[in-house]
Amino acid sequence: MRLLVTRSIEDAEPLAAALGRRGYEAVLEPLMSITDVDAPGLDTDLDSGGVQALLITSANGIRAFARRTSRRDIAVFAVGDASARTAGELEFAGVRSAAGDVDALAALVRDELDPGRGALLHIAGSHIAGDLSGLLEAAGFDVRRQVLYRATAAEKFSPATVDELTSGTLDGVLLFSPRTAGLFVKLAAAAGVEEACRSLVAYCLSQAVADNAKALPFLRVILASEPNQRSLLEALGPRK
Repeated sequence: MRLLVTRSIEDAEPLAAALGRRGYEAVLEPLMSITDVDAPGLDTDLDSGGVQALLITSANGIRAFARRTSRRDIAVFAVGDASARTAGELEFAGVRSAAGDVDALAALVRDELDPGRGALLHIAGSHIAGDLSGLLEAAGFDVRRQVLYRATAAEKFSPATVDELTSGTLDGVLLFSPRTAGLFVKLAAAAGVEEACRSLVAYCLSQAVADNAKALPFLRVILASEPNQRSLLEALGPRK
């Protein structure tokens, strides 16, 4: 089975390796490119702001944070296993994974942290999905958002991907965010390959992703049982 991987290159390469171990062939078409943004005074904010933990809603966030500071002594609460694993690889201690979505992360934080022990620093991109701050502020937490990276959308499919789609050599596409699913729909229309999607299965991380993907006539839209990469890989079926 040949699968189109739409994640940014930083996440696409380890995902391709995971797919390879399961017997699938990955074709990479990153629909987002990740770049850092200016954020002066990050260490000062951490030292003087009474921050008790970082909130990470993507692996890009913890990578961007690690590039800005040598600090590894602060607790990290990650939305899912992939971002938690990245934090561990970057030598952060005390990493906790919500193994789910923003709602799951908010629930984990409410269960394990005390609003009176300090602020929470959400390391984010310029595009925010979900209302993590609202969920936690309602529980009395002081949530501060620090934008450290920007995800820039691709303007078109690569010629190689257009060829793959029109020739019918792909079996499916993996879609991890509502934004990426919406972008895939837009770029498919721009490339004139909507009808080619009739032979593809769209594997979607969440219902919000699937809702956007359904704008194209996919053969099937399959939803992960839980909003994490492990569940999405399990949705592909038995190992080959």
